[in-house]
Amino acid sequence: VPQNRRRPVYELGLHLFRVTVWEHPRIQSRVTELLLNAIAAERAGMVTDDRSLLKSNLGMLLELGAADNSNVYERDFEGVFLGTTQEFYRLESLSYLSRNTASDYVAKARKRIEEEKSRATALGLAPTTEGPLQNIVETEIIDRHARALVDMENSGFAALLCDESKIDELRDMYDLFVRVPSSVDFLRDALSDRIKTDGKALVADQERGAADPPSFVRGVLSMRRRYDDVVSKAFREEKKAQKRMRESFEDFLNADARAANCLAIYVDELLRVGLKGSSEAEVTEELKKAIVVFRYLHDKDVFESYYKQHLAKRLLGGKSVSDEAERAMVSQLKAECGYQFTSKLEGMFNDMRISRDTRGAYKAHKKQQPTPPRDSKKTKPVDIEVDVLTAGYWPSQNVPPCSLPPAVQDAIDNFSNFYLNKHTGRKLSWQTSTGSAEIRATFGSAPNFRRHDLCVSTYQMCILSLFNDRPKLTLGQIRSETSIPDIELRRHLISLCTPRHRVLRKGSRGKEISSDDDDFTFNADFKSKLKRVRIPLVSLKDASVAAKGSGEGGGMGGAIGRGEVGSGSGAGLGGDGGGAVPGPVEEDRRHLVEAAIVRIMKARKMLHHNDLIAEVTRQLSVRFVPTPQFVKKRIESLIEREYLERAADDRRVYTYMA
Repeated sequence: VPQNRRRPVYELGLHLFRVTVWEHPRIQSRVTELLLNAIAAERAGMVTDDRSLLKSNLGMLLELGAADNSNVYERDFEGVFLGTTQEFYRLESLSYLSRNTASDYVAKARKRIEEEKSRATALGLAPTTEGPLQNIVETEIIDRHARALVDMENSGFAALLCDESKIDELRDMYDLFVRVPSSVDFLRDALSDRIKTDGKALVADQERGAADPPSFVRGVLSMRRRYDDVVSKAFREEKKAQKRMRESFEDFLNADARAANCLAIYVDELLRVGLKGSSEAEVTEELKKAIVVFRYLHDKDVFESYYKQHLAKRLLGGKSVSDEAERAMVSQLKAECGYQFTSKLEGMFNDMRISRDTRGAYKAHKKQQPTPPRDSKKTKPVDIEVDVLTAGYWPSQNVPPCSLPPAVQDAIDNFSNFYLNKHTGRKLSWQTSTGSAEIRATFGSAPNFRRHDLCVSTYQMCILSLFNDRPKLTLGQIRSETSIPDIELRRHLISLCTPRHRVLRKGSRGKEISSDDDDFTFNADFKSKLKRVRIPLVSLKDASVAAKGSGEGGGMGGAIGRGEVGSGSGAGLGGDGGGAVPGPVEEDRRHLVEAAIVRIMKARKMLHHNDLIAEVTRQLSVRFVPTPQFVKKRIESLIEREYLERAADDRRVYTYMA
């Protein structure tokens, strides 16, 4: 009895049973073998006669061990059981995987894991056994073959990612792998590799011209929709998978500035024609898709530069589907990047609103002026509509103004006098490279004259006006009289000589404008079914190589009248539309980085090099992510200009110089 320091009779009996019966050489090994054989038979699919007998034997071992702390269960059964279990699943998994698909293996593995869990409960295995048993099964079935299950040809996880209909199989594999957290990295790696491969294929198509920029963005959106479905369903919205997907899209989209350019063109297409007739909800939905791609861009300032140039063309040309859609896009960008990012874009809208008011005031002003006596020798006054733009908001274009026809120049002078009298201290800089005009042209010969209203650019108007006085002009003569830059002059002349809109005829044969002596003649035989004819411009690439069409010399001259001319400040895209960062954006970055460095150092007074670079990157990441080398160059520049200096005791520490 306990108070007499004697062992209770029951415990003494268990002790004697263990020593005398269980540890007998012919019993212990025999019973253990029978237990293991019965479990092996169950795993092989055979029906066990009586599980309760197995459970009783295992219970006996647990009780024997508990009676005198002899660990009989662990010593005589658990170790051997776990060892045979490991060997069984090692061999079975290798054999099954070599003869079946990955999906079949996953189904088999899930079944085996459930069987082992059910068996452990039914046999009353000790809680200390269940954990190691589960680890062994999961290690042998899942962990050892994780890479093979991902890479298996035709049926592995990587192969299934190529088939949109295999979401269920992908989810089953994820559910299996998630039991061994480290193995899920193989699935995330496969997802990342697949996204990067598909993305690089899209970039390659765009590079070689197989896909235009809007098609590239639509491809990215299709990829995003597909892999977002994979992450939300197959990966069950796992945060790490979402992060890997985002990083993978960022990887190929930020290889260069190409994606920013393509996205700007895609949004431009949407806001010009793509959203026509769409409801407000549909407009919002389409713009949100564009913002999805925008979020992946590191060089958001490059997108802003391209977007601003396209926006300028839409606003000045009146080509937007609606003001509401334009403002909705700016609101989306503002929500993503803050007011600073969209302040210039909003300034552009404000300029257009003020310009409308100014045009109305100018029309009222003209009506109040006395009507001059009509002189049949003078040309009818030109009606002019002007957009007055704030230089800091709009894309800059350093193109000198061309020589305008006298009637147009008079109209410009009249508007300038009106505007500058109303707004003292301001200066008007006319952007003749961007305006448009409507001119009335007379073709044919008496009495069968044909009149058409030609919608042309300001440069084309200047060129055609010269043919009022002379039927034939050379390239050199046109250049000297209009002062239009050579490449733009060739582009606009080629546009007037295309087969469909051959208002002028080129004297030389062939497609190229070869020299200043190439002559052009007004084509009095031009015909069109339309009363109002719009003459589109050929691309700069086509203009630099050849004309779209050429014609015979000769033809009769014709009288060209004048209609309205608009002046604005639109600009063409900088750079080659490829992957390089546009020069103006690069210049802006230098100023932004230097301003951030000075702002940080003014507040901190002294800072280590690495800390300064990290803080600059953090502050500017909303617009772009500067490289450490770029920031370092700006630091060196500021040191040279004595904004900063290096600490005397540590050259990697900077001090602000007030």
